[in-house]
Amino acid sequence: MRSVTVVGHRGDPYRVRENTLPSIASAIERGADAVEIDVRVTRDDVPVLLHDDTLKRLWGHDRPLADLTHAQLRELTGGGVPTLREALLAAGDHRLMLDLPGGNEESVRRIVGTVRECGAAGRVYYCAGAVAMLQVRAADPAAEIAITWTTLAPPRPVLLDAVRPKWLNYRFGLVSRALSEQVHRDGLLLSAWTADTSRTMRKLILNGADSITTNRVDALSAVLRKAQA
Repeated sequence: MRSVTVVGHRGDPYRVRENTLPSIASAIERGADAVEIDVRVTRDDVPVLLHDDTLKRLWGHDRPLADLTHAQLRELTGGGVPTLREALLAAGDHRLMLDLPGGNEESVRRIVGTVRECGAAGRVYYCAGAVAMLQVRAADPAAEIAITWTTLAPPRPVLLDAVRPKWLNYRFGLVSRALSEQVHRDGLLLSAWTADTSRTMRKLILNGADSITTNRVDALSAVLRKAQA
């Protein structure tokens, strides 16, 4: 059986608060090959782990991250929101998939620069829509990129030529055997998000997904062990 990459979605969020250092550690302990984290920047340009544009859902403060300095963020969350630098260190040699929600040219340059400063470029790859991935490619000509794609209409060749992705990253419901075969014919790898039931995981594996992002790393690891038995 071919290898399938197990990616923990924001860490291990069903057990530990998402996008935190304990969540990253839990995902790795449960068998993740890589951990997907969301990265945004504070008002003073510090890359930190947060999916939403405010602190309301996870931390109970209806404050936009973009209005807060890193010091203010630490005070409001008790230091619970790690910096990207801290996450890179905590992950050790494991790979991190950096999702860039709300990324703009300036924030992308800061994030890519932090990865480079930490000597982590070889174990980091990036995902988001086409605009953000074009910005990543401009900031790092050697970056590994997964374009998040939400339609069955294929990316245009001019976009693929500009971004030079390694992966196409699809919502799990779009993945079929025909889609994976086309992606592979184009010389790319196919990743799928976010699969949380064993049935969906098995279907993705059978349909040729090369990577699966999940909130249930242990369940996906068990499905893969059974498939390989």
